[in-house]
Amino acid sequence: MKVNKWMSLLGLANRARKITSGEELTVKDIRNGKAKLILLSADASANTAKKVTDKCKSYQVPYRIVENREILGHAIGKEARVVVAILDDGFAKKLLTLLD
Repeated sequence: MKVNKWMSLLGLANRARKITSGEELTVKDIRNGKAKLILLSADASANTAKKVTDKCKSYQVPYRIVENREILGHAIGKEARVVVAILDDGFAKKLLTLLD
């Protein structure tokens, strides 16, 4: 698996404890205004994708779609993850530049 720059940065953000993963925690962080950026896997269920993207839109939180849950999980050294919230402005801005 080719490790992209954004994956390394996400790993760094994880070690700095600036992310949360999992649908419930992510949605909570969006509501609380803590989430600066959401990464959603392309293979998320339609329900999860809709719930997360709707939340992002109503709270003006940017989100990006990444290839799949294995890549997202691998980047933070965990099992497959469908959704990850970045809780830090610096990491979020840099990730946006790498993902766009």
